[in-house]
Amino acid sequence: MALMTPLNGKTILITGAARRVGRIFALACGHAGANVIIHHGHSPADAESLRDEIASLGPQAWVLTSDLSQPESASQLIERASELSPLYGLVNSAAIFESLTLHDTTLDDWNRHLAINLTAPFLLCQAFAKHAQEGRIVNILDWRALRPGADHFPYTVTKSALAGMTKSMALALAPNITVNGLALGAILPPVDNPSVSEKVIEHVPAQRWSDAKEVEEALLFLLSGPAYITGEVIHLDGGRHLI
Repeated sequence: MALMTPLNGKTILITGAARRVGRIFALACGHAGANVIIHHGHSPADAESLRDEIASLGPQAWVLTSDLSQPESASQLIERASELSPLYGLVNSAAIFESLTLHDTTLDDWNRHLAINLTAPFLLCQAFAKHAQEGRIVNILDWRALRPGADHFPYTVTKSALAGMTKSMALALAPNITVNGLALGAILPPVDNPSVSEKVIEHVPAQRWSDAKEVEEALLFLLSGPAYITGEVIHLDGGRHLI
């Protein structure tokens, strides 16, 4: 049974957990035996539904709302979560992803991406380190982070910075807390636009979208695998970052 529930009894906070990839992460942790603190900013119904689903698996689950664009709210989220249960893991999944070029990006666009995609993870990691005696941090990145292009300009720049921060924090928080990154590629195909789906995977060496189970396994590896791994960025992108 222990092999099937490697996170049994441990509590994981996942930001942006109510929908899409964040929801996959939360359910993966629940299936692995973890208690899950579900953070969301604007999706109360989805978050409550997810809490019920995780609770039906056996572990405990809670919902916390926080506007991560506000530094004070981000800093307080860890304290609020720790009052529910001692934290073992933090998954920084919440992000905004807007299709903006350098020329299209306004200062407001820039500051909004910076606040949620970089400043909030910084504050959350800093607060987590003060509360957790040991544990795991996983920062959710993008294959673009290590191969930045001109598209999605503020998103790509903030994710690149988060990749650098992941490595720096791995040094700063060793030996008791590991910090790693999970860089995602083509994960959730658009169900209402098959032509876009086909265009995306044209540039993926694996020639397909990721399966949700692969996303789950990658996250669980970083949360429950060898503690001797820290400061790494694992690409789950079918080789997209290589070309």
